[in-house]
Amino acid sequence: MCLFCEIIKGNIPSEKVYEDDMIVAFKDINPVAPVHFLVVPKEHIDSVNGVTPENSGYVAHIFEKIPEIAKSQGIESYRVINNCGPSAGQTVMHLHFHVIGGTELGAKIL
Repeated sequence: MCLFCEIIKGNIPSEKVYEDDMIVAFKDINPVAPVHFLVVPKEHIDSVNGVTPENSGYVAHIFEKIPEIAKSQGIESYRVINNCGPSAGQTVMHLHFHVIGGTELGAKIL
């Protein structure tokens, strides 16, 4: 069972901030900043390593929509993070992008 697939199906509650036919965006349950939401494709793709010519349209759509979703959450300056694989911190094996903002993040990533 994939946690994010269950959220997409509506079997697990989430605080959605955006949804269309290709993606869902919802607030992170453990936010690291005042604004912290995840954007996930509705098609199950394990990680960035699973992006192919056949499914890359989901990634393009995510990045087309992130500015609109961020603005709807009151931010125009933000960081987008993706973890690819367990040693990089990916805990849910469904491609997702963290959008974080609403505070001064600084130049350092780590």
